[in-house]
Amino acid sequence: MLIECKDLNKSFGSKQALQNVNLNVERGKIVGLLGPNGSGKTTLIKILSGILTASSGEALISGKPVGIETKKIVSYLPERTYLNEWMSVRQAVSFFADFYSDFSSETAYDMLERLNINPAERLKTMSKGTREKVQLILVMSRNAELYLLDEPIGGVDPAARDYILKTILSNYSENASVLISTHLISDIEHVLDDVIFIKYGCVTLHSTVDEIREQHGKSVDALFREVFAC
Repeated sequence: MLIECKDLNKSFGSKQALQNVNLNVERGKIVGLLGPNGSGKTTLIKILSGILTASSGEALISGKPVGIETKKIVSYLPERTYLNEWMSVRQAVSFFADFYSDFSSETAYDMLERLNINPAERLKTMSKGTREKVQLILVMSRNAELYLLDEPIGGVDPAARDYILKTILSNYSENASVLISTHLISDIEHVLDDVIFIKYGCVTLHSTVDEIREQHGKSVDALFREVFAC
């Protein structure tokens, strides 16, 4: 297993963000982490990335407790852009190359070219959607074992979504997995192997996409709308 969560709990004061989460995610999978706002998706991703610490329980990545060692093999895309706006795209690529030993500048520049993004342009002059594309390119240019993507296509125009999903598919190995949190289920359903439904901090479903279609006779998007009454 690449990800193992055992009785994972996270509280913020009196609010229980995660409740007894038990999960196993294999290598070589693209997994959708799906739930309404406030369901605990971002909290779980931040715990797996090492940004937050669980209140109780255990989270393991590649058999190791989340910490310094696992950060070396996890590539994390937060929901909000964290790059300094004064940077040019080229400076951001150099920053990642200096910081991560598994980063491929060649891969990054190839994806930038395909999306017609000028490496000399500064982030502060770009639209929100273009900045998000740059950040996703940087994250997917690492040769990581686990990619944690929090709303990777939320601010991206529909025309670029297919390319970005192809980028995600083509830039992870069979030894790695991708965990994607998103509200745009119908846009990503065709690339998912497994889905996790989470509500009020509890995992309510963990299944393969094929099992959902066979057992429920409907798409993941349709089942999500039914379960969460969207």
